[in-house]
Amino acid sequence: MLTYDGLKTLPKTVAGPSYDVRKVTPGIVHFGVGNFFRAHLGYYVDRVLALPDQQNWGVIGVGLRSGGQSDRKAEEFRAQDGLYSLTEIAANGKADIRVMGCLRDYVHAPDEPEKVLALLADKATKIVSMTITEGGYNIDETTGEFRTSLPTVQDDLADPKNPKTIFGFVVEGLRRRREAGHGGLTVMSCDNLRHNGDVSRKAFVGYARAVDADLAAWIDQNVTFPNAMVDRITPSVSAEGKAELNKRSGLDDLQPLLSEDFIQWVIEDKFAAGRPAFEKVGVEFTDQVSAYEHAKIRMLNSSHLILSAAGMLLDLKLVDEVLAEKRVHKFVDSVLEKDVIPTLKAPPGVDLHKYKETLLTRFSNAAMADQVARIASDATSKAQVFWTETVRAALGGERDRSRVVYCMALLLELLRGRSEKGGKITLHEPFLSEEQLKIAASDDLKASIGLPAFDGWRDLLTPEIEQEVAHARELIRKEGVLASLPV
Repeated sequence: MLTYDGLKTLPKTVAGPSYDVRKVTPGIVHFGVGNFFRAHLGYYVDRVLALPDQQNWGVIGVGLRSGGQSDRKAEEFRAQDGLYSLTEIAANGKADIRVMGCLRDYVHAPDEPEKVLALLADKATKIVSMTITEGGYNIDETTGEFRTSLPTVQDDLADPKNPKTIFGFVVEGLRRRREAGHGGLTVMSCDNLRHNGDVSRKAFVGYARAVDADLAAWIDQNVTFPNAMVDRITPSVSAEGKAELNKRSGLDDLQPLLSEDFIQWVIEDKFAAGRPAFEKVGVEFTDQVSAYEHAKIRMLNSSHLILSAAGMLLDLKLVDEVLAEKRVHKFVDSVLEKDVIPTLKAPPGVDLHKYKETLLTRFSNAAMADQVARIASDATSKAQVFWTETVRAALGGERDRSRVVYCMALLLELLRGRSEKGGKITLHEPFLSEEQLKIAASDDLKASIGLPAFDGWRDLLTPEIEQEVAHARELIRKEGVLASLPV
């Protein structure tokens, strides 16, 4: 088992911490110790700890869930002294393996709530970070406000000094900090969520306002919520995958981790109580995070959706398998090069053409085993976010619109729910009604053009363009995806 003592005898192919793990003290409390946190924020902190005078930025992990995997995770992290191995694999198959020492403790909140609150109130804690998923912030999509009606939130509001939710823990911890005169700190979202700092502020201040308006005002003035963009593919690891990773590393690790070799973190430099020297380990600080988010959505997410739709129709399971089809690769490259990049303002210092090449290389990484079904989920909503600006630029001007029209046809064929071999495609479209799903499944080439997927550019859909979409759908059905691609 991977422990402190084992660091002395690591295999030659495995790098260990270049700092004394036992001398690291915590400065960060992190909620949601999943794979992405360990491969992203944990990665950066591990490198910071190797720098001079940076050993006070260790991480204390906090788990909020009870039972099953959560209990086992707590046991395994503690058994391994918080150590875990990270295997980074590049698209060419080159692997880099290292043991990470940034996680200095793991607290299971249902078992030790007072320990969590004490950590949050401790003057040594400078940052509270989180990976609680994009939907974990409890913001009402209609009003844009924090939902106090959720039963777990109601329970916390009824007894705020004995919280169960992340909102209850953080706000009660901040109340205790204020009472002790320890000042504010930074609440830092590491979730893949646009304007994640603004969303975090709305969530935590919204909860605090329901508890105590004066406390909410103090948090608003003394706590910072930096916006950030995060990016790294970190797949889940099955039991077989764990065995394979340990075989490759020669370790006996209960929690081995896999990621691609690419990593990016762009964040605002708004830290209320100090921060690690992240700029020395590759983190980009900027006041234009939204520009990076925008480029990621229009290039990474948009092309991901094209690949997933094509893959589902081709009965392919993995992103790299879809991109390995030469005609698909050429088509996605052309959409990015000819339809996206000319209509996208690059973030400061970013070469969009190089970014495109990086994306295509990342998508080709077979070791990530990225499933197209995961990406195709909720395609109706994703298309409105990822495709709208590109589609509007193509339909509203003198530009060649053939590729964009084909993307629309591809999406509608996906929503029809039938692969080109006649197999059933299981759709996850939570925002389509039963009636809309019936329309999507229809063989009618034009009926589903009225679905919400096209709402972002409906005003530009002339009868001529609708006919072009219908014709592209007809070609997909007759010739198949590969033969019908306009490349």
